[in-house]
Amino acid sequence: MSTISRGRGRLGAATVGAAMCMAVAGCGASSVKITSVPAGTTVPAAGSASGSMPGMDMSGDGSGSGMNMGGSSKGVTAGGIKAVPTQTLATASWQDMMISARAMTAVPFVIFNGTHERTVKPPKDVSFHMMIMLSDARTKVPIPYASVWATIRKAGKIVYDERQWPMLSEYMGPHYGNDVALPGAGSYQLSLLISPPVSARHMEYDHVWLKPHTVTMSFDWKPTT
Repeated sequence: MSTISRGRGRLGAATVGAAMCMAVAGCGASSVKITSVPAGTTVPAAGSASGSMPGMDMSGDGSGSGMNMGGSSKGVTAGGIKAVPTQTLATASWQDMMISARAMTAVPFVIFNGTHERTVKPPKDVSFHMMIMLSDARTKVPIPYASVWATIRKAGKIVYDERQWPMLSEYMGPHYGNDVALPGAGSYQLSLLISPPVSARHMEYDHVWLKPHTVTMSFDWKPTT
């Protein structure tokens, strides 16, 4: 992931600032239709994108689809970091909002709070970088200004409980993400608490996404070797 320039930092301030001012609420959970996708499923390519990172073939439409982290997951590294083929973990929908959880290689990223930047480096035991994609089911346009909190359980025990940062990416497009460390292979349950987008809206969006809601999905994870 490229280092964010000062110009891009200013652009990201509005999105990050808006999401940081939102209160995370645990109520208002709604039932959703869940579709689980087995881990290891590579999202098919839909176009092409310029630019590259060591050990990665960046092909796709800018949303992360079709990105091939060097092909085989065995022995492939990106800047000293073990590569993870970009894959869809699970998907869900709610009020015409498409929710997709994806995994990719964890690389350093920058958080800009409106005044200062700080770099976040992947921990030694990192499993992958998780990307939560929110988009309009009809137009496929990304949905900004929300906030996302992810909780992962294994056999009922919480193994991950973190905020997903609003993120900008030249290759994956806008999404919500953070690094994830899991205690090995197995079946996991992912719960996403999504708070409403805080912004002015055109009238076509005046009646949707007005309360916090939770979606729960299951996925299988097998670490790269």
